[in-house]
Amino acid sequence: MSSPLISMAPTQVIDIVGSGLMIVFALWCGRQALLLQKREPQNVIWTFLLWFCSGLLIFALSRSVGHIMKHLLVAADRTDIWYLLRPVSGSLNTIAFIIVGAITLFFSRVYHIYEQMIQDKRAIERAHNEITQLNLNLERIVQDRTKELYASEAKYRRVFEDSKDMLFICDKEGLLLDVNEAGVEMLGFARPGEVLGRNFFADFLLEPKPETLRVQMEETGYLRDEEILLKKNRADHAIGLFSATLRKENGSAEGFEGTIKDITMRVAMERQLLQADKLASLGQLSAGVAHEINNPLGLILGYTKLVLKEVDSGSQFYEDLKIIQKHAMNCKRIVEDLLKFSRSTQTTKTPTNLNDLVMDVLAVVETKFSLEKVRVIKKLAQTLPPVKVDPDKVKQVFMNILMNGQQAIEGPGS
Repeated sequence: MSSPLISMAPTQVIDIVGSGLMIVFALWCGRQALLLQKREPQNVIWTFLLWFCSGLLIFALSRSVGHIMKHLLVAADRTDIWYLLRPVSGSLNTIAFIIVGAITLFFSRVYHIYEQMIQDKRAIERAHNEITQLNLNLERIVQDRTKELYASEAKYRRVFEDSKDMLFICDKEGLLLDVNEAGVEMLGFARPGEVLGRNFFADFLLEPKPETLRVQMEETGYLRDEEILLKKNRADHAIGLFSATLRKENGSAEGFEGTIKDITMRVAMERQLLQADKLASLGQLSAGVAHEINNPLGLILGYTKLVLKEVDSGSQFYEDLKIIQKHAMNCKRIVEDLLKFSRSTQTTKTPTNLNDLVMDVLAVVETKFSLEKVRVIKKLAQTLPPVKVDPDKVKQVFMNILMNGQQAIEGPGS
């Protein structure tokens, strides 16, 4: 029968070799876990694996050293020492298992937190990508809106500058903040800088009173087609149609913006048309008056001729009658000229002496001119040839020229 020591030899060899291999494998696993953890320090899996391998290494060292020392002490017949070391070796094994279990439980919770962090990280990355995309879209939208705003501003600036009416912007005090070229020209200046900063009401408005426009604008918020009289730069005046809109911010007036259409020429034409209407009415009235005067003049001339036949041609009474006849004939001629002037006829051109036409017109207006102390100086060329014209139309032209000249004279003159 073989010795118990010899029969247990293979088991003991395997136990000793296995304990050594257990230490080697534990060190190798720890080294690999350490390399992985250094490569990805933020990966919690490799951190857990490093701690787990560290716990296994402690367990391997405790168990393997304990088994090897056991066999060595038994072989050396020092079992008494082994009995003293065996509780320590078992305690170390227990502590190693407790550490491995604690690490496993702790890192299971850490891994759960790690997964949550990974999910949050992915969510943050998705949000970052979305924000980046939104920023790109926002930049494109801002660029598009900027282009649209620039195009709109350029369009309305072009409308503002190219308008033939005066366009302007004022603050609440009436100081001009902006005005187009047409407005600068209307006010009689050469450059916008000469107008900007000046008070529209105090420097340029003559009629109506500024308070009137201010009250109307504050009550209604706007003005439309108010006729105003403007004072221009060179002591000249301009008539315009004033329209404005009150600008408000937070309920209080910040200023107004408006337009002024120059109607000076139109008003002058309206006045000329009114004068023409008056002249037409005067022509019609003069025709009626001429008819009324013509009949008594005919009677005066008729009776004067009858009396002249009965009076001695050498007497003073005869000379007086001739004077009456002469002036009655002059009155009759003037009445006939008024009738011709007021009568609307078709154009009939005949060879006419222009000097005769001038004299006929002067005969009509000289009495009126003398009453207003206006003297007419006649300088007629006697060598003018006859001209083929409509006498009545040319007389009307001469009449208009003389009347315009008389209206242009203030007081006595020539």
